[in-house]
This record gives sequence, C-alpha cells and structure tokens, in this order.
Amino acid sequence: MSLDNLLNISLEKIVPDNTVINRLLKSATRNIQDAHFQEISNENRFDAAYKAIMQLANLALQAHGYRTLTSKPGHHMTMIQSLTQTLMVDKETVIVLDALRKQRNIIDYTGDLVPDSLVIGCISSAEDLLKNINEYLRNNTK
Repeated sequence: MSLDNLLNISLEKIVPDNTVINRLLKSATRNIQDAHFQEISNENRFDAAYKAIMQLANLALQAHGYRTLTSKPGHHMTMIQSLTQTLMVDKETVIVLDALRKQRNIIDYTGDLVPDSLVIGCISSAEDLLKNINEYLRNNTK
C-alpha cells in the first residue's frame, strides 16, 4: 500500500516545512539524550525514547509531504508502519517499533514498571532510527 492510499483515512498531504523538520530532529535528539539519564525513572526514560521514535517517524512522513490525522485513532501505528516507505526500514524493525508502541500503551494504562532491558531496547531503537533519518536527510535535502 502506498502512502497516497492512506490520504484522508489516516494521512493528509502537506508541503514539507524545513523549520518543522529541523525542530522535530532537534527535539528527538534531546529526547534520546534525556533517555540516557539514569537519574530519572525507567518509565520516564522509556517515554523519552519512545517520544523520540514518534518524532522521527513523524519527521520522515513530513519530509515526504504527509502528516498523520491525529484526530483519527491509530496515528502512532500509522507513523511506525509508514517507515517502510519513508525510510525503507525493514519489516523486522517495524515489528520491534510496533511492539514498543504496544508496550508503552500497556504501561500507560497499568502503571507497570519498566525493566532496564526495555529502556535499553527502546533507546537503541530510537538511536538507530535517528541514524537512519540523518542519512536520509543528508542524501535527500539541498
């Protein structure tokens, strides 16, 4: 399925805005840095890393001229799944990112504690996505 097939269902067309793209990149980078602070709880570290993943997925969509319709349910899932088309992320990575999304939802609604392994995995996924987006921006921007 192409991104155009999702227009008016879960995506809308936009004109890419380099100011917004740069702000999202800087914010995601800060969130990854924050996720490394072991002085804060694992829950907040996990949230920061997950937020970075969402910002980077959003950035990738916006760089391609799309934005999720946040008024519709499932916009986080749409952003993650679109990575196969926006950044050519492999399906295995998308499965991992989607599992992090599901885990975040569970934690938000149950108050479960976040183990070190989940924090480390989420940070690693965010850092990998940041490398991917930086490479994309180097190769596709003027």
